[in-house]
Amino acid sequence: MPILDKNNAAKVAEYTHFMETSPWANATQDLAWSKVKADWGNEQVYVERDGKIVAAMSILIRKVFGKASMLYATRGPICDLRDTALVEELMQSVDEVAKKHHAFMFRMDPELPRDAQLEETYRKLGWLVRNEQCDKFELIQPRYNMILNIGGHTWESLMPRFSEKTRYNIRLAARKGVTVRWSHDEADLKTFFELYKITAVRDKIGYRPYEYFERMLHAYKPEQIRIYIAEHEGEGLSGAICIHYGKKTWYIYGASSNEKRNLMPNYAMQAEMIKWGLENGSEIYDFGGVFILEKTNGLFKFKEGFCRQEGASEFIGEFDRVYNRFFYTGFNKVIPQIQRLRGKTTKAKEQKIEAEQRRLKEQADAERDAAQAK
Repeated sequence: MPILDKNNAAKVAEYTHFMETSPWANATQDLAWSKVKADWGNEQVYVERDGKIVAAMSILIRKVFGKASMLYATRGPICDLRDTALVEELMQSVDEVAKKHHAFMFRMDPELPRDAQLEETYRKLGWLVRNEQCDKFELIQPRYNMILNIGGHTWESLMPRFSEKTRYNIRLAARKGVTVRWSHDEADLKTFFELYKITAVRDKIGYRPYEYFERMLHAYKPEQIRIYIAEHEGEGLSGAICIHYGKKTWYIYGASSNEKRNLMPNYAMQAEMIKWGLENGSEIYDFGGVFILEKTNGLFKFKEGFCRQEGASEFIGEFDRVYNRFFYTGFNKVIPQIQRLRGKTTKAKEQKIEAEQRRLKEQADAERDAAQAK
């Protein structure tokens, strides 16, 4: 069964073209994602028909217990999951990768709507399907995403689909002079990252290092990724990283300042990213995951205002193939506990970030005062 030879430039190009143009294309299955996840190993597998790739999957590999590793295909496979014969053929190559890396499990979480009949089909094939029986710490990706259907729309036809409050806030930001720009510049990536740290402290969540976003910026093609910054009078108020891949534009990371939140910069920024999705021909704009489906939750309320007609989209969940039951059971007990601990920053980390924020503010104030003195 074919495992991608990354030294074969022609085959890599063919594989990449298939990934980008498949109806099931997903940015996290591209080779670029394996570069972003540099602390994982990776292998890619595929199935050919008449010399052409018809199914493929990029697999992340991480050692967990000594030499024993887990395999994970983020939002894979790239093929029709309902074609179980094709998926099982693809899995023959996955099994080879599992043997090579002493894997105790393989996990995939396709971006597919909930389908009880399909779940049962895979259970009968020997898969373990995980969804509503797991809490947010037991699943790698959120089960619910907020997805806006933009195919065939213009900005003018989309606006009435938003909630009245969302429309008001978009217009308010424009009236108050909030502007939004995008780039691929590392200077803007640094601006985003400073806002990202502020957000982490405010929401009491862990955050990724700067190098992670730096890899992301360089891994994807310039036409596939943008850094967005919303400003008011030259001050960065919100930032985001947005990816266009296949038929989707994806708001993957967002951040915001604690200043001038009444100017609604997040709404202005989302409006511009949705407009990019319309320009690049996307069919959907993905706001990313939500864990609490109640308007008392700020994240859900914000995203739901844009997706008022669609509501939350429930995905099918995780599909596990188990190679070693003992290690698999231990993994599913230990990892959720680690995830719960990582869900919050430590007090020391919060204090460190807050101190850095004060330093940057004092530096900016000093530079402003010096400029005014001149």
